[in-house]
Amino acid sequence: MLAGVDGCKAGWVAVLGDDATQLRLEVFTSFQAPIDAAPENTTIAVDMPIGLPDRIEGGGRSPEKLVRSFLGARQSAVFAIPARAAVEMGAGISGRRADDWPLHRKASGLAQTLSDPPKGVSIQAFYLFPKILEIDALLRAQPQLQARVFESHPEVAFAVLNDGQAMALPKKIKGKVNEAGMDERRALLARHGVDAPFLTAPAPHGAGLDDVLDAAVCWLVAGRLARGQAQSFPNPPERDSHGVPIAIWA
Repeated sequence: MLAGVDGCKAGWVAVLGDDATQLRLEVFTSFQAPIDAAPENTTIAVDMPIGLPDRIEGGGRSPEKLVRSFLGARQSAVFAIPARAAVEMGAGISGRRADDWPLHRKASGLAQTLSDPPKGVSIQAFYLFPKILEIDALLRAQPQLQARVFESHPEVAFAVLNDGQAMALPKKIKGKVNEAGMDERRALLARHGVDAPFLTAPAPHGAGLDDVLDAAVCWLVAGRLARGQAQSFPNPPERDSHGVPIAIWA
């Protein structure tokens, strides 16, 4: 069994199946839920940072620095994730922008003290913190999952599957879905055997169609991982001070 997972407004959206012709799409409220819903030997590729260094050197975690040059014009899709202590402040996020601004400023200030050169936290990265912490807690409490759950990144995966060329068109423009970019990605998924009806149907409640496409390409990465074909950035993966792997797989 393979699973590709992406974060979404409702929690997590997952593409599951062992064959591209029999895929199903589900939305879960926790990351533990798709793990529980699949057999114990399921390989899971998830679009969420995994592994948190105590300090950040040179503009980001090693995976982020490595894949940005690989993505060219699409490199803005790779957020800079700060040091562990700054991310752990995400436990206090309420989801209400006005209430969260002070915490965002505080987390950004801490991130600057733990990075060289000093770098704060974008609001987009800040709102990933709760989901990053959710996976981090699972992988630390159940270290056996580290052999099954892998960080991926959709734009890196699309580029690898596109013979090393990043997608020509953005998936979103000013926060709105770019249909031409979505069609470009659908065509690439179809080229690799993924042409499920849910890729064009209305997105399930709590998820966007861009989330669905991202989960689908992560499903392809899960297959590459299971077959020993995936590549990691960096190679070999690093580990943080808690032993959690740090690498983007595609």
